[in-house]
Amino acid sequence: MKAWRVHKNGEPREAMRLDEIPDPQPGPGEVLLRVRAANVNFPDALLCRGHYQIRPPLPFTPGVELCGEVLALGEGVTGPEPGTRVITPAALPHGAFAELVVVPAAGVLPAPGALDDAEAAALHIGYQTGWFGLHRRAALQPGETLLVHAAAGGVGSAAVQLGKASGATVIGVVGGPAKAKVARELGADIVVDRHSEDFVAVVKEATGGRGADVVYDPVGGDAYAKSVKCIAFEGRIVVIGFTSGTIPAPALNHALVKNYSILGLHWGLYNTHDPAAIRRCHDELTRLAAEGTVKPLVSERVAFEGAADAVQRVADGVTTGRVVILP
Repeated sequence: MKAWRVHKNGEPREAMRLDEIPDPQPGPGEVLLRVRAANVNFPDALLCRGHYQIRPPLPFTPGVELCGEVLALGEGVTGPEPGTRVITPAALPHGAFAELVVVPAAGVLPAPGALDDAEAAALHIGYQTGWFGLHRRAALQPGETLLVHAAAGGVGSAAVQLGKASGATVIGVVGGPAKAKVARELGADIVVDRHSEDFVAVVKEATGGRGADVVYDPVGGDAYAKSVKCIAFEGRIVVIGFTSGTIPAPALNHALVKNYSILGLHWGLYNTHDPAAIRRCHDELTRLAAEGTVKPLVSERVAFEGAADAVQRVADGVTTGRVVILP
């Protein structure tokens, strides 16, 4: 089969190489899938660079999630049946940017029937992260104000849709007019172009000076530093990641005197600590997809040969929504 592999860490466009390797075979507790669609995530770029919290041995195949078709079951696995369409995280070092993958059966979930392959591939990690961040960690309530950074990106776009689904007023922060248009189409009530507007002033004006009840921050850096200036009494800042490349150092005395919470979210830990919650979340997301309340914004469907360039563009922050690789 063909698979994109990283033999030496670096920028995705240079580090990823298309190789011909032996077809994988499922072992005990595993499932063999044909990859139908693989969603590109910012962690894929970090993996290529060697900057992710997980550093798989070289060479490895990036790609952390996919929609696939079950081909064969390993020893001890009773389902799903071959031919079933599923979504799942990949099992590094054997990632999703390949024609075939082997994954643990425990992480395989039925693909929502309301979504096509590319949309289904984009539903899992980003939307699960959004759901756990907004509901499990921040306890977002109807009528509250949610501030979403990078609102036109893959993670942010999911948070915008989930925030609206929960009855919140959503303020989206983006970089540039094109991304502002996307955020509005996603349903954000107010959109701020950080290149030309001060989101702190906009949030204060929109909330009558109260501030945002929940801040969803996958960016870090300046986005975090300014968010604490417009956080409400008993507000919650959910730290998702650091696409800006700068990890902020919170002033805990500021959190004390303004009475707000700083919440970290590492969604992958729920696979170990509470896997049943992941299935419950998947069932809820499947219901919302069937209703049309949430629908991943797939901005690009890229041929398999273009995977390295696609990961590079996501790394460079020039894409909107989700970019999906189609083997």
